[in-house]
Amino acid sequence: SQYSAVDTNPLSVYIMQPIWNKIIKIVPLWIAPNLLTFSGFVMILVNYFLISFYDWDYTASGTSPGLVPTWVWLFSAFTTFCAYALDSIDGKHARRTQSSTPLGELFDHGLDSWATSIFVLSFFSVCSRDNGKTGVSVYTMYIYLSIVLFNFMCSHWEKYNTGVLFLPWGYDISQVVLIAAYLLTGAVGVEVWQKPFLFGYYITDALVILLIGFSLFLSFPQTLYNIHRAHLKKTLKNDSLYEGLLPLVSPLLLFILLTVWVVLSPGNILAKQPRLFLWMVGVAFSNVICKVIICQMSSTRPELFHWFLFPLALVVYAAISGLLGWTEEAVLAVLTALVTAAHVHFGVCVGRQLSEHLNIYIFSLKKRVQE
Repeated sequence: SQYSAVDTNPLSVYIMQPIWNKIIKIVPLWIAPNLLTFSGFVMILVNYFLISFYDWDYTASGTSPGLVPTWVWLFSAFTTFCAYALDSIDGKHARRTQSSTPLGELFDHGLDSWATSIFVLSFFSVCSRDNGKTGVSVYTMYIYLSIVLFNFMCSHWEKYNTGVLFLPWGYDISQVVLIAAYLLTGAVGVEVWQKPFLFGYYITDALVILLIGFSLFLSFPQTLYNIHRAHLKKTLKNDSLYEGLLPLVSPLLLFILLTVWVVLSPGNILAKQPRLFLWMVGVAFSNVICKVIICQMSSTRPELFHWFLFPLALVVYAAISGLLGWTEEAVLAVLTALVTAAHVHFGVCVGRQLSEHLNIYIFSLKKRVQE
């Protein structure tokens, strides 16, 4: 299917696009667009692991400010900007080198679906977890992450039904806010997040309110409106309501299972291992969304139950019934490692199959030689 996307965000159209159009001129024509996409993702990963090294349990900004060196925050601003730029120019570069392919589209959106959670998890280190005085509780972090992923899912569910990707306004705004937040932290230190700045509210409160406001009152209604409009115009891809709602079943069940584990965990797993748990949430979610993106691109039906729901349900049952006992954290670590490995394996396999099918290389513009 022909890729079509619509971007109506003034920040993107009037400010960022002209910047990207200048940057793209520097990129040599022999570089493959997927290489740009992948480089941006690698930068996000490097940044995430760097922050994790200094702040594994999300306390560095709260109880012991100064644990994370200033250069790390500045490096975060730099990598976030680079990833944002690379993610914004990869499609332009593909059109410029006449190498737009379904593989490129899947590669871009697939990595975005994973990067979305990593951006959020890196940002949590800035505001730190609740220490009684300042910070954000781990439950707020979980809800925050879920809302961001819900937003991402909505735009792809919308594309599954309408065939058009309406780029969410939140994306450009969130990237600019992230970069500004890192620069601010680098410039004045993490203390800026721990002092009330208006009527006793903290900056983090304002950001959470903004995020929830954006999602529930802007993004989600916009998605429903676009689907409704396509329905009126008779341009919907799926005739039945069942078909249209099918891609939402697995993500919703995933969210329900995870939330049950968070709320009913005897060992309070989210408080003990927030970084592991939230990483696992992001990866599992990315895998579910990637399958929806593939179905939407290949006009096939998504499966009703994603495979990961079965092992997860077993683990959640064993955890909340007390069967796991003191091994709950170890089981989470193993589950997280397995899901991450499975997701990477899935990505590599799909990439290889598509590159063979389309007779192209993933990271090179050279054509494959027909055997």
